[in-house]
Amino acid sequence: MMASSNPIERSFELAAERCEDLTPLVYRRLFDAHPEARTMFRTEGSELVKGSMLALTIDAILDFAGERTGHFRLIISEVSSHDAYGTPRELFVAFFGIIAQTLREVLGSDWSDEIDAAWRSLLGEIDVLAAAQD
Repeated sequence: MMASSNPIERSFELAAERCEDLTPLVYRRLFDAHPEARTMFRTEGSELVKGSMLALTIDAILDFAGERTGHFRLIISEVSSHDAYGTPRELFVAFFGIIAQTLREVLGSDWSDEIDAAWRSLLGEIDVLAAAQD
């Protein structure tokens, strides 16, 4: 398999080589940074919900960072959905940064300046996209 030239995609590819499941790492980081988020997940069955939510988010990120075929629109619809759940907008947007921070940790020295710049740009675009949903 040929490595992607898209730095965002490449960061996920590299992480997949090192980590079978990002879910526990992402949510540990989320709950450490935002303890209030822990209560937003029910106790029973939450592992499946977390895994599904992360997988959908990663699909949306990859589409948003790539061809923008439509999966990225999940971000737009989930802004409204999470608003309805009572999730603060800042926490919703922070989740994307938590994913980036987790990838950075998993990649270690393979987290390049190019990947860092691409993630910074993407996170800024997601912030703008979410803010435009008011």
